[in-house]
Amino acid sequence: MADKNTFQKLKSILKKYESELTIVHDKEDNYYLNTRISGANKKGEFFGAVQIKKSYVSFHLMPVYYYPDLLDEINEELKSHMQGKSCFNFKEIDDKLLKELSSLTQKSFQQYKTLKKI
Repeated sequence: MADKNTFQKLKSILKKYESELTIVHDKEDNYYLNTRISGANKKGEFFGAVQIKKSYVSFHLMPVYYYPDLLDEINEELKSHMQGKSCFNFKEIDDKLLKELSSLTQKSFQQYKTLKKI
């Protein structure tokens, strides 16, 4: 099973935003946040998640799917961890990548806030 320490580090990135988002799952192997329910669509929108898989930990960040320009400034090392358009997979994560992913998450959160999704 993938490293729980990696899961906790990645979870700490999203946890900063839980007061303004809705927790869908907060389990040992799955942490999932949505935007709050809005009047426009009557439901929350997926924001991000961290999930332990068989051999890695996945970090999902939905704003980068809708707004791929958020990825324009990430370095190649972080980009190499991408699977698909909004998912990053890690067996482990160092402080440099953690900081960059945290910055990307903060930009994503601000993008949603600017668009009044949060």
